[in-house]
Amino acid sequence: MDILKISSALSNKTRLQIMQWLKKPDENFSPHIEVEDFEMGVCVGKIHEKTGLSQSTTSHYLSVLQEADLLIATKIGKWIYYKPNQITIENYLNALKTEI
Repeated sequence: MDILKISSALSNKTRLQIMQWLKKPDENFSPHIEVEDFEMGVCVGKIHEKTGLSQSTTSHYLSVLQEADLLIATKIGKWIYYKPNQITIENYLNALKTEI
């Protein structure tokens, strides 16, 4: 786990909001037509709609979060679904408690 990489990924307001939205997907997103619940995560299209940013910017932000190991991506058909990587998040928070 790279504390600096994770901290850097979370230092952007929109990337932090994405993580907050994905924490409670049922409160922040409507379900995708092909998947009944949010067990696999939230469709990239739904995240893009909520950010109000360009598709390329949203994709870049998701890529940064995924490279920091904060998100798990799952491809279903032609769609990619994202959900928080709870193990990395917990390890990050514990590392901050220990090291700071």
